[in-house]
Amino acid sequence: MHPTRIAVIGAGLLGVGIATRFAQHGYPTVLFDIDAGRVANVAAIAGTILDELIAAGQIDTATRQEALDRLHATAVLSEVANAQVVIEAVPENLALKHAVYRDLEALLAADAIIGSNTSGFPPDALAPHMLHPERFLITHFWNAPHTIPLVEIVPGSATAKDLPQRVAALLSSIHATPVVLEKAIPGFIGNRLQFAVLREALAIVQSGAASAEVVDTVMKASLGRRYGLMGPFEVADLGGLDTMLSIAEHLMPELANDQSCLELLRAQVAAGRTGLRSGAGFYEWTEARQSHIKDVRARQLRGKTMDHD
Repeated sequence: MHPTRIAVIGAGLLGVGIATRFAQHGYPTVLFDIDAGRVANVAAIAGTILDELIAAGQIDTATRQEALDRLHATAVLSEVANAQVVIEAVPENLALKHAVYRDLEALLAADAIIGSNTSGFPPDALAPHMLHPERFLITHFWNAPHTIPLVEIVPGSATAKDLPQRVAALLSSIHATPVVLEKAIPGFIGNRLQFAVLREALAIVQSGAASAEVVDTVMKASLGRRYGLMGPFEVADLGGLDTMLSIAEHLMPELANDQSCLELLRAQVAAGRTGLRSGAGFYEWTEARQSHIKDVRARQLRGKTMDHD
């Protein structure tokens, strides 16, 4: 068992996933949520995550039980007091996050590390009221943490210089893939890339050139496979920067660069078609489609290439 004690604040799907990943890799982990109902469901959700890992051949049943034994869910905040590393994973509400840090700093040792799983707020907007902002940074996990290894580490202006690399080493020990940004930028790296692709995908559908299903098929059968092996700069180098420049000079001016494509999203939301949670979005989320996505994720966990529809 690792000597470092971990706490996660917020028992949503991301919070449970983060806590389970730490517990799976030997860390005693406390998961706090103010909602007793969520606390009661933690073991079941963590068990489902671990069952996926068993099905993928990544862990065995003994490891599953050991992970569950290390994971303690509670609705009593004082139970995180001896944690050495705390990951905040509460909803994206700035006032709520400030209140959480205030309560944590009243409990934790002065050298305990606090990381935020925020996907949008910059670190300096999160830490202005902290007593010890030098021990604070962003640790942005991706959903689902047991399938997506990336964690974006973003230091604030007051973050101790050695802290990002110390946290990166911790995250590497749970087989995550940590990256440290040199400075904070809106959306960090992953979301900027994700939303750049989404904007162009929406613009293509909005233009009538192709359906959402066709766009998704193109992504899965080409770029999705390529980008699982190499990044955009590696692709550019392999393709030849002179070739890339020639294409970019005439193609980039044609790409979507405004927000008009958001009307397509607004129309879906206004119609109550918000995606999986409502049962429909760009797709009808039937049991068969949900089962297919589950199978694809299982194949991903097993390290196999995903087949496209």
